[in-house]
Amino acid sequence: MQTVSENLCFGGVQRVHSHVSKATGCEMTFGLFLPEQAKSAKVPVLWYLSGLTCTHENAMAKAGAQAWASRAGIALVFPDTSPRGEDVADDKEYDLGQGAGFYVNATQAPWKPHFQMWDYVTEDLPELVFSEFALDPDRQGITGHSMGGHGALTIAMTLPDRYRSVSAFSPICNPTASDWGRKQLRAYLGADEAAWAAHDASLLMGAKGFDGPVLIDTGTSDQFLDLLRPETLAGAMTARRQPGVFRMQPGYDHSYFFVSTFMQDHVEFHAGALTA
Repeated sequence: MQTVSENLCFGGVQRVHSHVSKATGCEMTFGLFLPEQAKSAKVPVLWYLSGLTCTHENAMAKAGAQAWASRAGIALVFPDTSPRGEDVADDKEYDLGQGAGFYVNATQAPWKPHFQMWDYVTEDLPELVFSEFALDPDRQGITGHSMGGHGALTIAMTLPDRYRSVSAFSPICNPTASDWGRKQLRAYLGADEAAWAAHDASLLMGAKGFDGPVLIDTGTSDQFLDLLRPETLAGAMTARRQPGVFRMQPGYDHSYFFVSTFMQDHVEFHAGALTA
């Protein structure tokens, strides 16, 4: 592991590291915010998964999460959204390939050799950060934006014993029935749609739900509402009687202006579960 940068931030330290990933078979970069409390004890950790076209840096620099995480004594991990490099497959469109890993393990060519983002986020990167830093593996929450909200929800519902809380900003809720999903799931996982269901938050909510608190925020003026399909997740939560909060925020769009506006709510929501 190499240290790319290190900056004091709200009494803690915002770090960026790179490492060679066993899962993706290439160098990966991630951000890590350690609050001041990590100097003396293991602290809870909140994973933040970013959306299409993003890197580890977008939320790290734009979301304002460190201020609230510092107050709560929570670490933040910002993984990248895909493998990268000259030998990593890519596509000319923004919503497939580098920057668009969709948090799945690809089974199809040319993506399979490197696009193992599910294993990277759930196995490889956690193994590294918990071995190197003062983070408590028994107190984890997960959140994300857009494609990252999709990843956060599907990972949390698939690994319910790992995460105490899950939230999402404008998540892709029903990718098996959306152009932000069908294209990518077919490319990464193949034509058998039965394999796609494990990566659809609305389907997982109907089948499993989440044994813990859930918070979802989406803007009513989000320019991608037809692709996100929030009504499918809201319906699944209602049908299941899932404990949680689903909010449509009047006038907000898909941008980080929206994310940063409600970041305090989300960090404090996770703090309630992680520091109790």
